[in-house]
Amino acid sequence: MDLFEVIAKRRSIRRYKPETIPSEHLEKILEAARLAPSAKNRQPWYFILVQELERKKLLAKAAMNQEFIADANVVIVALADSEASPKWFKHDVMIAVEHMVLASTSLGYGTCWIGAFSEEQVKKLLNIPEKLTVVALLPIGVPNEDPPPRPRKNITEIFFSEEYGKPLRLQERRKI
Repeated sequence: MDLFEVIAKRRSIRRYKPETIPSEHLEKILEAARLAPSAKNRQPWYFILVQELERKKLLAKAAMNQEFIADANVVIVALADSEASPKWFKHDVMIAVEHMVLASTSLGYGTCWIGAFSEEQVKKLLNIPEKLTVVALLPIGVPNEDPPPRPRKNITEIFFSEEYGKPLRLQERRKI
């Protein structure tokens, strides 16, 4: 799959098959995050891989009872260090997480960005130092659903030329 196919294929998956992700695939997914860009190359991130079923169930409970999280093969907890990059720490971690999302999709796995959770509960469960911020939870697994694409705004509604509100006119506008 080329990059644009991966981007078009990506969906938020909330149903997973009880299958294991091979370690070589998991390593590729993690490497995608490691290679992500960050402000001044500070790499203000840490990631915890959670695969124990009971711990995944507790994460799901901490994530407003989103039970499907525990069904994923692995849940990656993305952490940010505000001291390493005071202004951009969350942005940098989000870029790294999205790299994992796209890498997972390219390998045939499903993911779902999780932003609704009790940071206090997640920190306590995983023994996370107070100075770190929990940015997202990312369940990854073999999809057990194939949802259709969600509606997207038209390109002319979100892109402008030179200033806000000035219509974008591409010479040979092609459908992406």
